[in-house]
Amino acid sequence: MTQKPLVFIISAPSGSGKSTLTSDLLKLVPNLEFSISYTTRSPRGSEQDGKQYHFIRMEEFDRMARDGEFLEFANVHGNCYGTARRYLREAGKNGHDLLLDIDVQGAAHIKQTLTDAISIFVLPPDRQTLEWRLRNRSEDREEVIQRRLVNASREISEYDKYDYVLINDKLEIACEKLRAIVLSERLRRSPLPRSEEDKKKIEVAECCRLANVRAKVQPILASFRGEGPPAHL
Repeated sequence: MTQKPLVFIISAPSGSGKSTLTSDLLKLVPNLEFSISYTTRSPRGSEQDGKQYHFIRMEEFDRMARDGEFLEFANVHGNCYGTARRYLREAGKNGHDLLLDIDVQGAAHIKQTLTDAISIFVLPPDRQTLEWRLRNRSEDREEVIQRRLVNASREISEYDKYDYVLINDKLEIACEKLRAIVLSERLRRSPLPRSEEDKKKIEVAECCRLANVRAKVQPILASFRGEGPPAHL
């Protein structure tokens, strides 16, 4: 009998390093498939169709929505994004788990449909770092950067709707924590006895669980509200 796939949702403000984290995670964790979202926006920088996104015309997106091909879809910053149902079917058929990279709006819709999905929110260490990352990408105009910062302030206020919160300060450490979250959730479903290494993975993951990270998140939220000194200079 085919085991139901675990579904992992990862969300983050633009510039938080989510794409790098998910890319590294897929290299480190076996039997994990990535759901490539469909979007009506144009490719940015070195993005390729079928790799970061499926880039399609609005007419095709509307057809897919009408035909019920999306698990969820939404209009985000004037562009449409959708998660195709077929990735969930294919992951189950292959005996793999599924990773979804979607925004807070899409994540809320997915959780209504797939109530046992595991949600992870990635935060920058503070507003100043996020702004530096956005500018360092050199992909966007100034008005786009400012809009992304405003959107980030709104998006991070949704962090407490997620199961786990991952602060991406040092990429290597954040990647290891993300890996621990995925593997620990698999361990919870496994009937096999847990090794000492397994227990360490669960301990690392638990440090990122919402209830255990709230205090660390407060200075980050304050930096977006302009309260107090930046957490990192």
